[in-house]
Formats: sequence, C-alpha cells, structure tokens
Amino acid sequence: MSAAAISPKLFEAARLGDPHAIASLLETAQPDIRRYARATCRSSADAEDATQEALWILFRHVGTIRSLLAFSAWLFSVVRRECLRLARRAGLAPAVDESEVEAALLLRPEADLRLDVAAAFEALPPHYRDVALMRDVKEMTIDEIAMALGATRQTVKARLHRARALMREYLTR
Repeated sequence: MSAAAISPKLFEAARLGDPHAIASLLETAQPDIRRYARATCRSSADAEDATQEALWILFRHVGTIRSLLAFSAWLFSVVRRECLRLARRAGLAPAVDESEVEAALLLRPEADLRLDVAAAFEALPPHYRDVALMRDVKEMTIDEIAMALGATRQTVKARLHRARALMREYLTR
C-alpha cells in the first residue's frame, strides 16, 4: 500500500480512535490488502479470508501503529502472516529449507524463471517494487535510491530486504 494514498491527517485521526477516520482508512486500504492477499495466498478463498482478517486486525490495532511510514509494512506483514497461517492450517506450508528452494529455482528453464521473476516484481507493493527495481535492475546504490525517493538509508534498506523476501516467497509458492 502506498502511504501517499492515505493522508497523514486521516491516519492520525484513525490512530487516535476517530470512528469515521478508521472507516475511511479501512475503505482506502482494502483494495491494496485484497490485491496483496491474492498475490500471496494459495487460493482465492484464502485471499478473501486473509483480507477480512487483516481488516479486522487493522481495525483493532490501528492505534498501536507508530507512524504512517510504518503502516504499509505492518499491514502487508499482517496479510502475509494470515496467508501463511491459512496455508499451514491446510497442510500446505511453504518449504523452509533455503538450499532446496534455491536448487528448485535453478532447475527451472531460464525463460520460465525470467517470467516468474517479472511476475514477482509485479506482485510487489509499489513502494517495495520501486526500491527493488532501482537496486537490482538499475543497480543504484542505497544512497542514490534514498535521495531519489526522499527516504532515509534505513528505510531503503528495510524496503529492499522486505521486497526480496516477498519475491523469494512468491517464487517458491
């Protein structure tokens, strides 16, 4: 979710408990939550369940989120955890052995792997995708990315780490 889609005023009002602001925040966040859940969960039913659970968790915990900048990362981690929980409950938990995952990726035909990597980039939320593309495709430095985005080095590094983790997760589903 792009933090730009949510005004700081709306976020702060929701964080402080304004019911109208919370409803507006939920309405604004829902499409991005649903899109990310569809890209992350194993089935459309799980995606819908994860979306509803994420909205419920957001409703209950919006007051604990420290800043608008942390909001999208927190929210997407909630969705990812819900998708993983649903997969585990169905007995479909993803592989955890990194060496096996890497070996499986290397066995794919190069053309298929390229398409899968492109799809993984597309599935990323925009703020993660931008950082990953700048670093891994355009080969920009962390400082250059931070300057281009008007963000701190720590923010860029965190987004890059998260983007790579999400792509790894996408590629191993």
